[in-house]
Amino acid sequence: MLHYLKFEEYKDAFRFLTLRRENGILEVRMHYNDGPAKWSGYDESLHSELPELFQCVTKDPENKIMIFTGTGHEFLAEWDRTDESEVFVSPQQWHRLYKDGKELIQWFLDVEIPVIAAVNGKCFIHPELPTLCDVVIASETAVFADKAHLTDTRAVPGDGSHVWWPMLLGPNRGRSFLILGEEIPAAEAKTLGFVAEVVPQDAVLDRAWEIARTLITHDPLVLKYTRVSLTQHMKRRFLDDLGYGLALEGLGILSLAQNASGSKGWSFTLPDTRHE
Repeated sequence: MLHYLKFEEYKDAFRFLTLRRENGILEVRMHYNDGPAKWSGYDESLHSELPELFQCVTKDPENKIMIFTGTGHEFLAEWDRTDESEVFVSPQQWHRLYKDGKELIQWFLDVEIPVIAAVNGKCFIHPELPTLCDVVIASETAVFADKAHLTDTRAVPGDGSHVWWPMLLGPNRGRSFLILGEEIPAAEAKTLGFVAEVVPQDAVLDRAWEIARTLITHDPLVLKYTRVSLTQHMKRRFLDDLGYGLALEGLGILSLAQNASGSKGWSFTLPDTRHE
């Protein structure tokens, strides 16, 4: 039997996510100590919290629409470098990333309510997440790029980005976007069709709420089934290729670690890259 959740059971359960709900509209805000969100592959991080949050959203029937946003001047653009003692080169470590990586995409697509992205600034890490939302509102300062793989870590972009961006941009532009770490500003993203609206930064979240309050007037099952119908083909593509891509990414990490460490053993840490 499916265990349903109440908002009070999970609203304060996350370290890097702040939740608020008003009349069935759930706002999910990523943050790091209430500042701009930071990403890592650590056991306790956004990487592990987001899939769990998506499961909670799915299990709470009082959620009717979700707004997904960041904090301050960035959506998600920096790494969390507070603890780089963990290296992802053992089968056990990579299995966790493989599991979290699959669940991040699959459980997000299992959210059966409309999702609105309020992209408040640069999105250089997992830019597929906001663009997998049903309505993407971007601030004038927003920029989309996949810096987390070849550009920053020299890793294979195999965590779902290899599936989504060629679908979104076309096979040639999508491949060069990933290989070159190309930056696409909000205005161009709207022209390309993966952003619905571009608004001033201080208006992006208000605009997302305005849209949500309009959508909430529709029948809840109509909203639910609309989301389901529009994500079914995406689920099929990720089901086919996501696990394979993550396996290739893991093999690439092993090669990087071995080459970097030589006979001293295997280790891998993030380069000291900053995005100004």
